[in-house]
Amino acid sequence: MTARSAKAARPRPARRPSTVRKPRGGRTPSGPRGLHTRLRRAWDRPLTAYYLILGGSLLITVLGLVMVYSASQIKALQSGLAPTYFFRKQLLAAVLGGGLLLAASRMSVRLHRGLAYPLLAVSVFLMCLVQIPGIGVAVNGNQNWISLGGPFQMQPSEFAKLALVLWGADLLARKQDKRLLVQWKHLLVPLIPVAFLLLGLIMLGGDMGTAIILTAILFGLLWLAGAPTRLFVGVLGAATLIGALLIKTSANRMSRLACIGATDPGPGDQCWQAVHGIYALASGGFFGSGLGASMEKWGELPEPHTDFIFAITGEELGLAGTLSVLALFAALGYAGIRVAGRTEDPFVRYAAGGVTTWITAQAVINIGAVLGLLPIAGVPLPLFSYGGSALLPTMFAIGLLIAFARNEPAARAALAMRQPVFGRRQAGVRWKTMRRRVKKRPSGER
Repeated sequence: MTARSAKAARPRPARRPSTVRKPRGGRTPSGPRGLHTRLRRAWDRPLTAYYLILGGSLLITVLGLVMVYSASQIKALQSGLAPTYFFRKQLLAAVLGGGLLLAASRMSVRLHRGLAYPLLAVSVFLMCLVQIPGIGVAVNGNQNWISLGGPFQMQPSEFAKLALVLWGADLLARKQDKRLLVQWKHLLVPLIPVAFLLLGLIMLGGDMGTAIILTAILFGLLWLAGAPTRLFVGVLGAATLIGALLIKTSANRMSRLACIGATDPGPGDQCWQAVHGIYALASGGFFGSGLGASMEKWGELPEPHTDFIFAITGEELGLAGTLSVLALFAALGYAGIRVAGRTEDPFVRYAAGGVTTWITAQAVINIGAVLGLLPIAGVPLPLFSYGGSALLPTMFAIGLLIAFARNEPAARAALAMRQPVFGRRQAGVRWKTMRRRVKKRPSGER
């Protein structure tokens, strides 16, 4: 026997049994590993996006109502109004917006697509009325409002965001069905000309903040449509050039650009609002000074209940409150991306992506301005700041996302399984038992 054969004939030592045992019967392991497994399963459930959109938007709206009431009392008293004046108007807008949210969440995709062209036409018509003297109303130097009588006003440019999302999604979906998006001319026309028409009408009133949001929606739609990099960079470069020209020709916009990262009000107090927003955040600490205990809202910080309500939130609720708001917006953005990524309907993908881009971009621009990282654009924090004209179309857009999340096949089946049957079958749901119901017979009869 050779050495090689003797070595091969030696018995191999038995392997030691593994100390990690697999759970029997598919049970979830305990400890941190089990917690991670349960969280991952809960995150991957069909109704996760539905609950995130519904719960996140309602929490943001309710917290916004609380902060509007707290931040607007001093402003109302200084204007000779009741302390609850702004809160009551915001509460009325929230109730109306809740009705719009419920209606949008129950509407079919076909009906949503049918609203695209009428909503676009009405938005363009109203924005044209804004420029007519005697009808349009100027607020803080921007003429983008229409008086509805009494204390109520409407900003048509807020509804233009929703109109661009629905109309652009319907246009791109129809062209994708006909396989026309591979051609540049069909990708750009008429989407770019109509978007530029809306932007021109908005800029006639001087509202560059809303124009930036509308541009972000346009870029989001082009990105979802698979625009080539050269085309995307070209449109982005043109928009940047136009924006730089508009900023350069306006002293007010140049002063806002100069206030990025400012720690001193500067000459003429041109950075007063930006600096006092930082003061409010810095004085809040980890848990804030308490609800209603803000000092900056006593005439120091302009617009405490609208553009800079996030600063008052940081002062009264502290870092914990601001991080909670950021977490809610992050969850809402993730849910919108998830809805857009899991659908096979092109209209749902474009509309969900457009709404998510709209809300996320507006939140980033508002919070970035309060933190001193971006110029003050004058846009409200979605669902949170005071303003019925901004709240109503945003809540309708949230209802749009809820409808899309409900209509996913897996989510629809999960919702159908949770509804009570009451003796009748539901569409797409089978009985889990094959037993037939028979009448009870007398004892002894077989």
